Amino acid sequence: MVLGTVQPDGAPRVSPVYYSHAGYRDFYWISSPRAQHSRNVAARPRVEIVIFNSRVDPGPEVAAVYLGATAAQVPDTELVPAVDAAFSSVRPGARAYGVDELSGAAELRLYRASVTSTEIHVRGSDPERGTGVDRRLAVDG
Repeated sequence: MVLGTVQPDGAPRVSPVYYSHAGYRDFYWISSPRAQHSRNVAARPRVEIVIFNSRVDPGPEVAAVYLGATAAQVPDTELVPAVDAAFSSVRPGARAYGVDELSGAAELRLYRASVTSTEIHVRGSDPERGTGVDRRLAVDG
C-alpha cells in the first residue's frame, strides 16, 4: 500500500509499506519510529492510503481503493491482540513478528491505520458507473 502522511512543513509524503489487514478496517505495518513517515504519523495521525495491484497491465480489470484513516503506533497495552490480528494470516515471503520484536529495546514497532472513509476508483469507461472520466466513488463499509 502507499501511505500518505503530512510533513512538518505541510508537504505531502508518500511511502510504500508492506501491510496486513484485519477485516479491511484496520491496516497494519511495521516501521521504525525514526522513519519520517512514522514521525509524521506521530505528529499528524490523519493519513490517506491507496492500494492497487501494480502487476497488472492497464485495462478493465485495474482497480484501486482509496482509504482515509487515523494511524498510530500500537500502544504496548494493545500489542498482544494487535499482533494476533496483524499476523493472523501471513502471505508467502512474509513472516509474523512477535511482541518481543516490536516492544522494549526493539528497533521496530507495529503501526495501525483505522479506516474512516473508503472510495473506489471508477474507470471512465466502466460499463455501469462510467462517466467518461476516471473518478473516485465513495462506498459504505
